[in-house]
Amino acid sequence: MIRVFTGYDAREAIGWHVFVHSLLRHASQPVAVHRVDNCGVRHGTNAFTFSRFLVPWLAGFQGRAIFADAADMLCQTDIALLDALFDQSKAVQVVRHQYRTRNPRKYLGTSMEADNLDYDRKNWASLMLINCGHPAWRWSSPGAVECMRPLAMLQFGFLRDCEIGSLPADWNVLADESQPTDGAKILHWTAGIPAFQRYADAPGADLWRAERARMEAIP
Repeated sequence: MIRVFTGYDAREAIGWHVFVHSLLRHASQPVAVHRVDNCGVRHGTNAFTFSRFLVPWLAGFQGRAIFADAADMLCQTDIALLDALFDQSKAVQVVRHQYRTRNPRKYLGTSMEADNLDYDRKNWASLMLINCGHPAWRWSSPGAVECMRPLAMLQFGFLRDCEIGSLPADWNVLADESQPTDGAKILHWTAGIPAFQRYADAPGADLWRAERARMEAIP
């Protein structure tokens, strides 16, 4: 069973449903989907900004799990291919983005609108293959998430560099940051999902709408 923890915010619920539909439609193995909202800890620009770091705790510090922002993503391939990349020697594996955002504000025209800050390792934590049993995650708990500096969490400041493994770039393609969408295994709209009016023409939006149409056609 592949465990996938998925970020959820009620303000972009349609994005979560479309992602989960795309995830299950392509999956070749059983998948357990876990919805992660704020889980009782503080909010960031969305409900799951910091609660994502509770995944090892939620998983009982056992086995492996995938975390995906989900609400602003689209899965275009079999998630078992990502699970197969698991490296027992790492605490976490991520796509190591190196970029500066072209969107100084995000979620324009919605109740979520906010500054889109630049920082090193930005969006590394938006797609994680997590070794929940790795000792480096033993700090994970609601109390610790409340106390740790936000940027320290988002930049994996609690890990040594050697504990952070790499994933191929096509597993987390930032569609609205000028990254090529062809061949993307997971598309990610970081500034706003195509369901939002201001982002209806974002790169790859037609793929998102096609998936939504498939979902809504289910009797």
